[in-house]
Amino acid sequence: MHGGRAGPAYSQFSQLSHCSHNSHQEKMKTGIFVGSFDPYTTGHDAIVRRALPLFDRIVIGVGVNERKRYMFSAEVRTGRIAALYASEPRVAVKAYNDLTVDFARREGAQFIIKGVRSIKDFEYEREQADINRKIGGLDTVLFYAEPQFESVSSSMVRELMHFGKDASEFLPALP
Repeated sequence: MHGGRAGPAYSQFSQLSHCSHNSHQEKMKTGIFVGSFDPYTTGHDAIVRRALPLFDRIVIGVGVNERKRYMFSAEVRTGRIAALYASEPRVAVKAYNDLTVDFARREGAQFIIKGVRSIKDFEYEREQADINRKIGGLDTVLFYAEPQFESVSSSMVRELMHFGKDASEFLPALP
């Protein structure tokens, strides 16, 4: 810049820089948090709430596998989770019945969000992350469970409910 006027090179750089900045803003960081969520527990809720500051949008994918038996229907599971996040516009809840990488592609997600409670979970999620990266180009973001949620699982909650025990402390309170 000389004499207060921008030369042609500066003008072109400014336009390129401006375009790059705008395209970066338009590309939302979207993560999917997937599982059967039968039922959705306080541990699941804690992971989503911890992940929210890192993402512009989180889509909770409620998996439906016709070979699997569920305690709650897909409609009940998605409805309860959607009610929990009704006041959070950055969270969407959708059922899906295909590969996670295909669901992620439809939702425009670049990341898979997962929670791990133990070494066993970590090993399983590491293998899944490797496959999802190879076939879908998706990175997996792991959140380690907070100590109070390390023993909370959907299967444990189902077992308690099956035997008529109160499992409400392991289920997020609906607003």
